[in-house]
Amino acid sequence: MRELVLGIETSCDETAAAVVDHDGIVLSSIVASQADLHARYGGVVPEIASRRHLELVAPVIRAALEDASAELGDIGRIGVTQGPGLVGALLVGLSAAKALAWAGGIPLVPVDHLRGHVATLYLAPDPLAPPFTCLLASGGHTLVLSVRDRTGYDVLGSTLDDAAGEAFDKGARLLGLGYPGGAEIDRLAREGDPEAFSFPVARVPGHDLSFSGLKTALLYAVRDLSEAELAVRRADLAASYQRAIVRALVGRLHAAARETGDGTIAVVGGVSANSELRAALPDARFVPLSLCTDNAAMIASAARFARSIESPGYLGLDAYASV
Repeated sequence: MRELVLGIETSCDETAAAVVDHDGIVLSSIVASQADLHARYGGVVPEIASRRHLELVAPVIRAALEDASAELGDIGRIGVTQGPGLVGALLVGLSAAKALAWAGGIPLVPVDHLRGHVATLYLAPDPLAPPFTCLLASGGHTLVLSVRDRTGYDVLGSTLDDAAGEAFDKGARLLGLGYPGGAEIDRLAREGDPEAFSFPVARVPGHDLSFSGLKTALLYAVRDLSEAELAVRRADLAASYQRAIVRALVGRLHAAARETGDGTIAVVGGVSANSELRAALPDARFVPLSLCTDNAAMIASAARFARSIESPGYLGLDAYASV
């Protein structure tokens, strides 16, 4: 029987489990989102997220195994997100993975969440082979990467302040939109004029990015409008703000690709679902929309190329919050 990998992901507000085979075929992928639970707060509340993971992790893993027509005895290794993320949330998934590994005598693979996003590109039916230059843009991280092999990457640039996804969420709050902000801005921007407002794209050294100045520019633009004017121009503000974020991301990715000489560029992470970013990079490799945001198929994919830990060596593993 083909070796199966069980992936578990609980780094933020999605409780996810997936089963992937040795060839990268996704046999199941279950994601239980907490977006509606946190929407009333305008963002993820760590304690609430951890408690919800405790309720969901066992049923989600069970559903992933059932959808894959697999049992624990069919699993050859378990991949689990170790970090970065919310420590309380991570510990739920890590503890569940340790328990399953111990009960089944299965090797455990601790996976870096960011490497997981990149490893989404290695899944069937059309896996991408390194080398390539990759933009990883999510709610918590924005990185420009040189990927030379499937075991890791070199960081060429990163954000100096807000991540791109965080900039979208904060911009949405300034515009009075809902959560998650990226999807709300993307939706509203389709009704607006992206040239209506001239928002700055920060110029920082190398391949790094900065979005704090852009966020401040949006704040001032909103303050200068009356409530009635804001209601009329909200779509234009969303479109112009989104255009500035996309310009910054595309510019840095293209510059990095010219430096590395890679003919292939790729985009992963939650922000890769943005429709304008996809339109601005027609030749880039994007993962399916269902795998852009946090999921466990990406963790299982990364676990295929990482060193596994036999029992009892994994019992001492701890979660980490930041890179």
